[in-house]
Amino acid sequence: MAKEITRYIRRETERELWARSAGRCQFDGCNKPLYKSPLTQEQVNISEKAHIYSFSELGPRGWGPFITNTKQLNDVSNLMLICHDCHKTIDADKAGERYPGDLLLKWKEEHEKRIYVVTGVDPTKISCVILYGANIGNESSMLQPAATKQALFPDWYPSEERPVCLSMSWEGKDSDPHYWETEARNLESAFDRRVRPLLNGTEHAHFSLFALAPMPLLILFGSLLTDKIPAQTYQLHREPFQTWRWLEDASGIEFEMKRPPSFDHAPVLIISLSDHIARSRVTGVVGENISVWELTIHSPHNDFLKSKDQLSLFRQATRRLFVEIGQMHGKDIPILIFPAMPVACAVELGRVRMPKADNPWIVYDQNNKHGKFIRTLEIGVHNE
Repeated sequence: MAKEITRYIRRETERELWARSAGRCQFDGCNKPLYKSPLTQEQVNISEKAHIYSFSELGPRGWGPFITNTKQLNDVSNLMLICHDCHKTIDADKAGERYPGDLLLKWKEEHEKRIYVVTGVDPTKISCVILYGANIGNESSMLQPAATKQALFPDWYPSEERPVCLSMSWEGKDSDPHYWETEARNLESAFDRRVRPLLNGTEHAHFSLFALAPMPLLILFGSLLTDKIPAQTYQLHREPFQTWRWLEDASGIEFEMKRPPSFDHAPVLIISLSDHIARSRVTGVVGENISVWELTIHSPHNDFLKSKDQLSLFRQATRRLFVEIGQMHGKDIPILIFPAMPVACAVELGRVRMPKADNPWIVYDQNNKHGKFIRTLEIGVHNE
């Protein structure tokens, strides 16, 4: 009686074993359904719970790594769900030479991994989460994996437990001479190392983008992805409560394009969405001989962007805008960009850029130390 009790496998363990194996024989190549008769197709349990490392020290394969903890022999990690014939086959190898424990463990792992993949989330609902920003690992950062998962649901599910993080912590300030060059190089290097292999593969068909960084770097980040990659960019909303989840805001928004009176000078694009940018702030940096284009809304403010539909309208407006600028000024002359816009718009601005069709960009950023816009990054200035 004592012997039978010690062999007892808990119902919870048996239930997990059935779930992991999907009710099929885990002997490599067998895969026989264990919940019905192979002959009559009647519902019947024909499974057996085989010990990988034997319950008996003298049995096939012995105790193996459990020799110092025999209480774990009945754990799910040491059990295979298997049919009668395959059970007899492995146990007939008394010395464990043809069917050693490590081989059976490998078969079990491969079988369970295959079941996990096949029965996993619908591939059309899986998204690879990418975080880009400063101090991602800091607990005080608003770029937290848990918050991003909440934002995805119910449209998407993360492809991995941990997101892809693109960040490098250092003490550089945006007023330092080499800040922008260093940050751009770090971003491009991390992107090439961690994201580009995913773009070239087949496992990740969709990406979810979360970013908090200076605006020129957000634009560069978006330009590395381009809009050929299926992706959803998210925006951190602070009102009425802080969340990355897109809000169901049905209110429409109209983007207004203001054209210059003439196209004789270098094109400058002012994007006044989260704040109004006075033209004097631009001419004070690049001079008066410019042709100023502007993309704006009726009342620029920080929290205007609420929904995915509004972000889609922004993409459409900027796409038309860059086509028209290229037509009016030619494709070779750089566009000087002065942005004031939400994070998601900055990323999407970079994504809509067509490397082979659009003008080069020179991006400026407001620098508080200098009290004015400064030149930061060049995108596509050299042939791509």
